[in-house]
Amino acid sequence: MTVSLVFLALLMMGFGFWLFRQSLFVQPWVAESAGQLPALTVSRRFTAPRLGLVVFMAVVTSLFALMISAYLMRMAEAPQWELLPQPNLLWVNTGILLIGSLALQSAWEGARREHRGRLQGGLAVGALCTLAFLVGQYLVWRELLAAGYYLDTHPASAFFVIMSVLHALHLIGGLGVVALCLQRVARRTSLAQLVEWTGLCTLYWHFLYVVWLVLFGVLFVGAAPLYALCR
Repeated sequence: MTVSLVFLALLMMGFGFWLFRQSLFVQPWVAESAGQLPALTVSRRFTAPRLGLVVFMAVVTSLFALMISAYLMRMAEAPQWELLPQPNLLWVNTGILLIGSLALQSAWEGARREHRGRLQGGLAVGALCTLAFLVGQYLVWRELLAAGYYLDTHPASAFFVIMSVLHALHLIGGLGVVALCLQRVARRTSLAQLVEWTGLCTLYWHFLYVVWLVLFGVLFVGAAPLYALCR
């Protein structure tokens, strides 16, 4: 529990520092041109969508941190904790999600460089990789159930399903925004208008990839050391 709270505090401090750093670059007034009155403007780096995404990611971080805390508490109370096997497909899914995150990064670079083909291709590849990741996660759930790791008899399996389903729901929500960006690209919307939205999608995918790495480490790769620590 203490480890999770410290982890959550560090993440919240990181978000707070990011917001404070952004506020340092805000100019309370900037003269638009000579001979005109000063106009109240806000730095383009600090926009409402960006602030909203940061706040949303902070809430998501808190949610997963609390679930990890519950997982560690349940693990500490168990007289004997049965670890989950590590299906090889989990490593494949991790690689697929990484490719999707990198594809969105490429799409963002394409938007910034006004390269419409790179933008559209990156968004499409990112969306397809995310769908492949979701299908892969479903196959992992089926594999664990086929091996006898049922939700009502294996707490570790129940935690994995709950956490991975929540992670998948956040990815599905992000896919809706990616689909909207692809629709706007097809309608020949100005790339300048798509830079910010593509950048937000990219940041969100990087964030969800890090979340998945933490979940993968807690539930599978580092489960045995964590159990020893809890005991």
